[in-house]
Amino acid sequence: MLYDIFFSISQTPVQGTLPSERTMFANFFEQVQLADALGFGVAWVAESHLSSQVQKRNARPVVPHWEGEVGLNTDILQLAARVFARTERIEVGSAVMNILCMGGPIAHAERIATFLALHGLDPDERRRLHVGFASGRFDFMNEASGIVARDAVEAAAWPALKGKILQEAATIFLRLLAGEILSSADSPQTTLRRADFRSDEHWQAVQAAAVARDGLDVPPDVIAVPRRWDFEAVKIVPQELRRDLLQLIIGSHDPGLQDRVNAIAPVQVFNLSITRPEVIEATHERMARTYHRDGGPWQRGHMPRTVFVFLNEEEGLSPQQRRECAREEATAALSAYWTALQGTIDPAKISQAADNALVGDAPTIAAQIRQRFHPDDRLMLWFDFFNHDSARVMRNMSAFMERVRPLVEADR
Repeated sequence: MLYDIFFSISQTPVQGTLPSERTMFANFFEQVQLADALGFGVAWVAESHLSSQVQKRNARPVVPHWEGEVGLNTDILQLAARVFARTERIEVGSAVMNILCMGGPIAHAERIATFLALHGLDPDERRRLHVGFASGRFDFMNEASGIVARDAVEAAAWPALKGKILQEAATIFLRLLAGEILSSADSPQTTLRRADFRSDEHWQAVQAAAVARDGLDVPPDVIAVPRRWDFEAVKIVPQELRRDLLQLIIGSHDPGLQDRVNAIAPVQVFNLSITRPEVIEATHERMARTYHRDGGPWQRGHMPRTVFVFLNEEEGLSPQQRRECAREEATAALSAYWTALQGTIDPAKISQAADNALVGDAPTIAAQIRQRFHPDDRLMLWFDFFNHDSARVMRNMSAFMERVRPLVEADR
C-alpha cells in the first residue's frame, strides 16, 4: 500500500482560531518536512484561486456560509520548488490544477515545461511533479478568466458543456506538453448531443435555445459549439525538459474523458474514498485496458484515493478514550465543514463522511484500512482537515506512520 498526504492550506476559523496567512504557510512547511522524514510518498496540495470571502458579496455566492479562504495555494509550481528545496525524498502533486482559468491550457502547459526544465537541471534528480488537473470546483474562478456561457445555447447546456470545455483544454494541454506543434484547428470539434445530458427535458431545452438562436425549423440532433481557444500554430518553450519527472492525473469522473486523454499521454485518475466500491473497481478494470502504453501496465496505485484521518494516539488516554475522542473530533470537524460549505448541519452527510473516514486509535484505523482498501491502493491521507493545531497534526502524522502502518503491513 502506498501512503501519500494531502494538504488543504485552508484559512478558515476552527474553534475561534483563524491563523494568519504567514502561519498557514509556516504550518504547511513544517508538516511537509515531517512528511518527508516519515516516508510519505507524495505531498498533494489543494489549489484555489481568488478570495472566496470577497466572492460571498456577489450576486451568486458559491459558499455563502464559508468564513475565511477556501485555500491559499494558487500556484503549485512555486510551492513545489520550495518543497523540493526543503526535503529529500517526498514528491509533490497538485490536487488539482485548474487548466481553464488563469491563462488557460496553453499558459499552464508552458509554465509546467519551464518548471520541469529547471527542476531537471540536476541530472540526478528523480523526484516527480504530479500534476492533477481539472476544470475547478467553483465556476466564479473560471468566470473571472472568461470561461462563461457565450449565448443562450451554452447557458442552457452549461453543466454538460463544462465537461466538453475541459476535454478541449485537456487536449491542448497534453499535446503541447508532449512537444507537439498545435493550432486550435487540430482540436476535435465540440458538439452537443442527447447522450451528453441526463434527461430529455434538459436536452430539449438546449435544442429549443438552438432553434431560437439559429432560426431553425426543427430541433437539431447535433449542435456544434465554437472552440473556446482559437489560435494559430504554437509550440511551447522550453523543449529540453525532463518529461520523466512529470506524472499527469485527471480530476474527472467521466470515463469517456479518462479514456480520451489516455489516447494522448499516460494520465492517471483521481478518486474519492466516498466513491462506491463498484465504481472504483470498474475504473481499475477499464483503465487496465485504456491506460496509455507509455505509462506501462495500469496499477491500483495510479488512482490516489482521498481519505480523512481522525487519529487519536494522545498520551494519557486509554484505548477506549482515544477512540471516543477521535469520533468526537471527526464529528466536530465534519459538522464545521458542512455548515461552512452549505450553511446547515446535515446529520446524514456527517455520518456518511465519518463512516468513510479513518477514525479511532491506531489498531482501529489499521483494521479499517485492511477492511476497506486493497493492499495495492494509494491513500491520500488528509490530517489537517479543519485543524490548525500544527503540533497535533504532526503527532497524528507520526502516529500513523509509526503505529498504524506497521499494523497494516504486519497483517498482510
